[in-house]
Amino acid sequence: MVAPLTSNSSSESALPVYVQIKNYVVEKIQTGQWREGDLIPTELALCEQFGVSRMTVNRALRELTNDGLLIRIKGSGTYVAQPKFQSTLIEIRSIAQDIRERGHQHSCQVLSMERLQASPAQARLYGIAPGAALFHSIIVHAENGLPIQYEDRLVDARMAPDYMEQDWSQITPNEYLVRVAPLPTGFYSIEVLVPPTGIAQALHMKEQQPCLVMDRRTFSSEQFTTHARFWHPGDRYKFTGRM
Repeated sequence: MVAPLTSNSSSESALPVYVQIKNYVVEKIQTGQWREGDLIPTELALCEQFGVSRMTVNRALRELTNDGLLIRIKGSGTYVAQPKFQSTLIEIRSIAQDIRERGHQHSCQVLSMERLQASPAQARLYGIAPGAALFHSIIVHAENGLPIQYEDRLVDARMAPDYMEQDWSQITPNEYLVRVAPLPTGFYSIEVLVPPTGIAQALHMKEQQPCLVMDRRTFSSEQFTTHARFWHPGDRYKFTGRM
C-alpha cells in the first residue's frame, strides 16, 4: 500500500447574508442531509427562512451553481450536483457504474480487510494523529469475469466507521465513501508501472506487462477520508474525461 461544520455563531452572523445562505447549503450537503440528485428548498422557501429578498437567495444559489455544487433546471428546481474533483477532467466514478453503463456485469473479490494504526509517515501525509485507526482493503474488480482493477485502499475509520461491515458485492467502496463523506476533494496522479508479482497474478496478467496506475488521496470538509491506489491492466483499461 502507498505510504499507505459546525460554524461559530458570532463570526457567522458577521458575514453577508448571501454568504450565510451559501454556508448553510454547503453544510447540508457536507453532512449528507442533502445528497446527490436531491431537490433543495425553493428560492421562496429560503427567502422566508432567512428573511431576505429573492435577489439575495438567487445570488447565493447562482454562485454555488458556478462552483459546481448545484444544478439549476428551469421549470424544475435546484438540485445537488454529482460530486467531482475540482479543477480536473476526471469525475469520481464507481468502476461498477462504468461497467454497468457498458452493459456488462460487475463482480469483485475481496482479498483483504484489516484494521491498522496510522504510522508516523501516514499521519504526516494525511494530517491525522499517529496511531489513528485506519481500515485497509484490497479488492479486485472484474468485468464479465475478467479482472480490470486491483484496488488497494486505506480509509480513516472516523470518517467511515461502518466500512468493514459493508457487502462489497452490493456497493463499491467508492460508492459507499461518496455517501458518507460527500463533496470530496483531493489529489491524484496517473502513471505507467510494472506491477508486483502478486498484483499481476490477481489481475491475470503476464509478467512484465504494464499497468495504468492511479494514486488518489481524498478529503471531505478538509478531513482525510481515503487513500487508494488503483492498478489496471494497460491493455484492458483507459482513463477518459470530458473537456
